[in-house]
Amino acid sequence: MKRTITNSAKSRAKVNEGKGMTMASRRLRAATLIGTSLGFVALGSAACVPAASGGSVGSTGMPTTSASISQADKAEGAKAHPQLLEEFGGSVSGPQAAYVESVGKTIAVQSGLSNARGDFTVTLLNSPVNNAFAIPGGYVYVTRQLTALMNNEAELAGVLGHEVGHVAARHAAKRQQAAQRNQIIGVLGSILSGVLLGDSSFGQFGQKLFSQGSQLLTLKYSRSQELEADNLGITYLKRAGYDPRAMATVLESLARQNALEAQLRGTSNQVPEWASTHPDPASRVRDALNRAGSNATGLTNRDRFLTGVDGLVYGDDPKQGVVEGSKFTHPVLRFAFEAPDGFYMVNGSSAVSINGQSGKAQFSGGKLSGSLETYIQTVFSGLTDSGQAKIAPSSVERTTVNGIPAAYGVARVQSSNSSVDVVVFAYDFGNGQAYHFVTIAQAGGAGVFNPMFRSLKRISASEAGSVKPRLLDVVTVKSGDTVRSLSQRMAYSDAQLERFLVLNGLQSNATLTPGQKVKIVTY
Repeated sequence: MKRTITNSAKSRAKVNEGKGMTMASRRLRAATLIGTSLGFVALGSAACVPAASGGSVGSTGMPTTSASISQADKAEGAKAHPQLLEEFGGSVSGPQAAYVESVGKTIAVQSGLSNARGDFTVTLLNSPVNNAFAIPGGYVYVTRQLTALMNNEAELAGVLGHEVGHVAARHAAKRQQAAQRNQIIGVLGSILSGVLLGDSSFGQFGQKLFSQGSQLLTLKYSRSQELEADNLGITYLKRAGYDPRAMATVLESLARQNALEAQLRGTSNQVPEWASTHPDPASRVRDALNRAGSNATGLTNRDRFLTGVDGLVYGDDPKQGVVEGSKFTHPVLRFAFEAPDGFYMVNGSSAVSINGQSGKAQFSGGKLSGSLETYIQTVFSGLTDSGQAKIAPSSVERTTVNGIPAAYGVARVQSSNSSVDVVVFAYDFGNGQAYHFVTIAQAGGAGVFNPMFRSLKRISASEAGSVKPRLLDVVTVKSGDTVRSLSQRMAYSDAQLERFLVLNGLQSNATLTPGQKVKIVTY
């Protein structure tokens, strides 16, 4: 959650851009330009702006020619780039970013979109979400979290090659019609509009609205397009001299990470619901390995990669707030709150999502130019898209939480098969700044969030100063070190061994060799 967070579509436009462009329309703008993630990571999307014309697909399913980057693509990409940076926490600078940029340009020129490295802009995003994507115009993105999960340079090249492959194969243009049919609109608005229209149950819209770490609610590519992008990524790896088997190993690491996160949350669903139409991770790993060939050879550049990513911030950046168990702390904005028992949190670049079986919530904030009552009414008004029936609370009640002036409103929304209660609970932090929760629960069940509403508090300077970032630390195995002993150095109170194994692509029976380099996470 970044420092500037807003309370409604209208105030977002005023606070963040000052050009009358609402956050919903900005999200739509990004959705229409963005490429896809790897298909079972945190974000799936489809682009509505056609890529450059000129590519065709042969009988093998592989493009026979690649479209070049047109001036129109460059112009559209340049417009979308700052919006995407804002959506995904901004860019990382320094030697790690320079290293990722170099690898990304090396693999991008293999696509045939351009032979000039300077035609590509490769960005390492400051995001704790596992994600990568590309957009027409030569713009390629990968998050620091996904980069930290990789174990060699070939894997990084494979992920970025997959994303460039979507652009080279013109998948964006091919999904344009589907995107228009589904009317991608603002994240919260689209979900609540669906409820009002009677075509969505609580479970469905709650899952879509608060999918793990998702920054945009957008469409996904088809199974065939994901597989085609995998294959293109493998082709680019071969052309660049990398070991093409890296595509399979990074897909396996992603599958294991998803399974671990599901385990830590106490859920059985290892793949985000939006990815249900994509090829399952296991089959993608097998397909990628078969295409690469079991006897394939090539560079992995493991040591160079580990040196290049050493010191990356891992997980939440304290500048954006930190989730620690059931507690969220923002040391810069100086507040903290706790999720209800049985709920887990995911920190996004513009909001924190709170997820559980009995309800969903988001926390964000914005400028307070009038009363809390007006603020709450504005938040409710921003929950639906223009042209849809507005949601309004039956009343707004005043209260005080830990010395902070607060107010809340409740609205009951009826769908075709159930009713839900939507609550907006807002806090006046003074100096024109407010924060608020938006919660959704089955009718009569909103009380599950009462402990969370009461938990929001200001924190002292010493409490803020105690929040430290986790960092990726590359260490050299010494004589006597084991998987178990090194895992105990992981900066977590739970699942230390499991986290260490997934982070390093190791199995539980792995034997470490003195001089070998491995990753741990430290404060």
